[in-house]
Amino acid sequence: RDPHNLNEICEAAIQYLHGEEFHIYPDFPTGGSIDVSRYNDGQRGGVVRVRAKIEKRDNKTLAITEIPYGKTTGTASKPSTFIESILKANEKGKIKIRNVEDLTADKAEILIHLTPGASSDKTIDALYACTDCEISISPNCCVIDEKKPCFLSISDVLRRNVDTTLNLLKQERLIRRGELMEALHFASLEQIFIEERIYKDKQFENAKTMDAACEWIDERLTPWYPKMVREVTKDDILRLMDIKMARILKFNKDKAEENIARIKDEVKQIDKELANMVEVTCDWFRFIQEKYGKDHPRL
Repeated sequence: RDPHNLNEICEAAIQYLHGEEFHIYPDFPTGGSIDVSRYNDGQRGGVVRVRAKIEKRDNKTLAITEIPYGKTTGTASKPSTFIESILKANEKGKIKIRNVEDLTADKAEILIHLTPGASSDKTIDALYACTDCEISISPNCCVIDEKKPCFLSISDVLRRNVDTTLNLLKQERLIRRGELMEALHFASLEQIFIEERIYKDKQFENAKTMDAACEWIDERLTPWYPKMVREVTKDDILRLMDIKMARILKFNKDKAEENIARIKDEVKQIDKELANMVEVTCDWFRFIQEKYGKDHPRL
């Protein structure tokens, strides 16, 4: 497992979209500090070193308040290998302590009481060197690519996911644009059909068959066809014939034109976004960062 920080992922995504160099490093929920100099972008062979957080409470007491990822303080029934590593180092004479006191509750708190005369600074150095207060973690990023396992760098994973995000956002807008163009198409047909009172034409009212009625409507609409967003089909004409008389009587020209104008404005905005999908995608990552970033600080 190789967790990363949400804020830095969003920032790296924006940098990638802008063609800038980016770096992302792992983060771990248990806290501590991390050395990423040999991270190797999350590829096999890379390694990070994670250290516990050790505080000086006084000259004779050290407190471990954050432990390396993968380690636990243990329970009464299952002793902690983390604490055992400290006790073993003491037995071997690598550190000089009187005892270890585990006061962990919701947060880690392990007190280490030093022997008289022991240096707290040297003991801290020895804890990092000889116990699980510092461990190495080897990242191993394996993903399924075209139904096969594939080892990628973290940067490659981010690039692929950002590209996918951009394409999904683009598809959303294309779908919405298609819906709007259909709405605009029929709104325009409906306006012409009602304003020109085609439904009152004798040729329409006296038509002997449905096909004859459709042919007359088609003929009457022909002058407006060049301005239509797409070709008018028989289904469009049949849909016009399904308009209820109550809707025709309530038809309001101003509202109809306002609705058409609103649709055109939204189409115009979508076209603007489609022409600038990089910034649209950047805004999406900024939104994610603003909404969730504060709840996911680097630990």
